[in-house]
Amino acid sequence: MATCDVCGNDYWMAFEIRTVSGGVHTFDSFECAIQRLAPRCEHCDCRILGHGVEVEGRFFCCAHCAREGASTLGSQIRDTVGAHPA
Repeated sequence: MATCDVCGNDYWMAFEIRTVSGGVHTFDSFECAIQRLAPRCEHCDCRILGHGVEVEGRFFCCAHCAREGASTLGSQIRDTVGAHPA
């Protein structure tokens, strides 16, 4: 069995995640993996679970937070997933 890096649970179904930078992490659930590995939005501080929005090397959970947190680009930032071209 392996021990979760986050909660310390010793679990027979634990799994490893290897990062591109060479890190190896052991988790007993996706919840623990998210807590350790998912980046945080620089505006609202929530965990970014999807693609998020990157502006000038800063990460945000959505276009709204990117507009609020990265004032230099303002209205140029759009959430286009599912949007109809117009």
